[in-house]
Amino acid sequence: MTAFEIFELGDHALVATAVDAISFEIQRRIWQIAACARQWPDVEEAIPGMNNLTLLFDPLVADLPRLRAALDAACAEPGGPVGDDPYATHEVSVRYGGRDGPDLETVARLADIPVDEVIERHSCVEYIVFFIGFQPGFAYLGGLDPRLATPRHKEPRLKVPAGSVGIGGSQTGVYPTESPGGWQLIGRTAEVLFDPARAVPARLSPGDRVRFVPTGPNR
Repeated sequence: MTAFEIFELGDHALVATAVDAISFEIQRRIWQIAACARQWPDVEEAIPGMNNLTLLFDPLVADLPRLRAALDAACAEPGGPVGDDPYATHEVSVRYGGRDGPDLETVARLADIPVDEVIERHSCVEYIVFFIGFQPGFAYLGGLDPRLATPRHKEPRLKVPAGSVGIGGSQTGVYPTESPGGWQLIGRTAEVLFDPARAVPARLSPGDRVRFVPTGPNR
């Protein structure tokens, strides 16, 4: 059973952080606790993060001792079975290298492997969406080959094109819209992962699976 540490964040939030290393099982437990917490009268918003859960509340209205006790109790429970897999699987086509992936060769050099092997290792994995953050629709994906783990840039780029596929530390992900960013860019997809005009703007949700499909290196 996963153990959690709970602490106050300012005067309007409680945070529960798992003490164990990041894993899909822990993330799934966090999603379960979040779903339960959204039903509590004191909670304004439950926000799953990487290995943690943040509960927002109004300090002028909420009963903090009651809320903390409820969170303590929920975190102490073993969690129920998930049953049939409710998560979707997505294939995302990627053009690796060249102008679309200006950092591909850097990742290869730091990993001490050929560029083609970086592409193979990156695209042969089924990733899991651990959480959505940084910008709307940005999915942090777990499951990156440890050989490909690469530090972020010390100085972020001011503009990262929408659809850019990057590596940041031990995670990979896709920038759904243009934004500043410090991840190592290894490719780009033409697929739209966030569209505010859609009924569900973000294509990816926590728990979904993602596979990257190379459309040919652009070198």
